[in-house]
Amino acid sequence: MPCCDDYNDSAMDTETAYNLALDYLYSYVDYSLKKASELAKADFNLERMRELMALLGNPQEKYPIIHVAGTKGKGSTSALMASALHAAGYKTGLYTSPHLEDFVERIQVDGVPVSHEGLVELVEQVKPAVAKVPMLTTFEITTAIGFLYFAQQAVDVAVIEVGLGGRLDATNIITPQVSVITSLSYDHTAVLGNTLAQIAGEKAGIIKSGVPVVSSPQKDEALQVLERVAAERQATFTLVGRDVTFEPLSRSIDGQSLRITHGKGTLELGIPLLGAYQVENAATAFTALKTSNLEIPDKAIQKGFSDVKWPARFQVVRREPPVVFDSAHNLDSANKLRQALDDYFPGIPVILIFGASEDKDVSGMFATWKPCLQMILATKADHPRALDPGQIVELARQAGIPCEAASPVTSALDRALELAGDESIVLSAGSMFVTAEVMTAWQKRKMK
Repeated sequence: MPCCDDYNDSAMDTETAYNLALDYLYSYVDYSLKKASELAKADFNLERMRELMALLGNPQEKYPIIHVAGTKGKGSTSALMASALHAAGYKTGLYTSPHLEDFVERIQVDGVPVSHEGLVELVEQVKPAVAKVPMLTTFEITTAIGFLYFAQQAVDVAVIEVGLGGRLDATNIITPQVSVITSLSYDHTAVLGNTLAQIAGEKAGIIKSGVPVVSSPQKDEALQVLERVAAERQATFTLVGRDVTFEPLSRSIDGQSLRITHGKGTLELGIPLLGAYQVENAATAFTALKTSNLEIPDKAIQKGFSDVKWPARFQVVRREPPVVFDSAHNLDSANKLRQALDDYFPGIPVILIFGASEDKDVSGMFATWKPCLQMILATKADHPRALDPGQIVELARQAGIPCEAASPVTSALDRALELAGDESIVLSAGSMFVTAEVMTAWQKRKMK
């Protein structure tokens, strides 16, 4: 039997190999790390992806897929559907991005991420094919790995979240059971366009000929584009809030409930995810599941939705005094976060740990949150697109909000907890990357 040292050597070898695999993936162009000016010049097309997948045997054609695009809510909606499919007895793949704390979170089967060792093996498998296709990106290779892993795991169905946009996204080589478009708002405007109609046009790129479409409630400008494209492609279009209606029933810090009314009656659902927008996401997820032509009993949807786990979306990790992790990073999500604060913690002042990417509407977010903010702690994630804390301090000063710089992120958390005492909420928002680092720091504090 191997001794403990042998085990440690083996573990070290796996982690070394895992880090080398990540180095390999990140050695390609990673547009998630690029500034907006560089992103605008990016050469997005699907031909590279089609060529790569053909070399790998087109694994994405071996199982049914639900495809999800949108500006906000697509991750939560995807997680809800994957959880319900698992509860219904389907072996279920889930592909999302970005990750919070560990790269392998992006590729899951039945809620379990691919192992570090598994990712190493997959990277080795795709290397020969990758070498034959010029100009591939990190996201394209990662997407190919996700498709391949799901085929090798013989999943019954996969839920695939779009990375950026839709029309030219690496995931858009699939023909799904249903195309899902969640709430559309302004984000990544350098790439997707400066109007809701332009953004909707890019997202509508996932609509396939004859494949049904389910959409969350949309502003008229976006809705007109989605309905026109669906009609052009002879794809039936179901609008949540019009064709399938929903109403919130109750909410508490433990979760919320809703009632959905559809063609075959009504159904009550409970979800642990907080915020009024999650009720809309749940209604969209339910409608997409029922439109997918997959057999999913209502009881499985109820169980799957109640069991869903999707961290850093108004996640209350401590109740007294409150500590909340959120990933709001554009103006629309900032408004939804403000509403959630008003709903769950009315009148309680907020110490905000804040970092943002350089292309975000920071002034708009600050204006939205100003009435409830006691102090902003400007920080910076370990990410090349992150705004310098000094710039955030200046934007806060212009907004008339007290602010101080606190880097690294661990120092920002320490300072926030000190300032909050027993009277205020500690909230992390503005950047998923910052919140991920705050979550890691929080876990380390709890382990001391």
